[in-house]
Amino acid sequence: MAEDARLQDIESKIAFQERLLEALNDALTGQQKQLDTLQQHIARIANQLATPRNDIQRPDEETPPPHY
Repeated sequence: MAEDARLQDIESKIAFQERLLEALNDALTGQQKQLDTLQQHIARIANQLATPRNDIQRPDEETPPPHY
């Protein structure tokens, strides 16, 4: 009888560890997707910052505001 209880305890622990491992894997997969998305956003922003904008003028080239 004691051996049956011990075997059930071991099986229970293994089942718990399998569920825990699956939950951790799901969490890691979700975080990796989130990280990939953030890296894409950062690359897009870096590309925008590297591209010169023609609509911004130097301060001495801009026309003064109307209150001057």
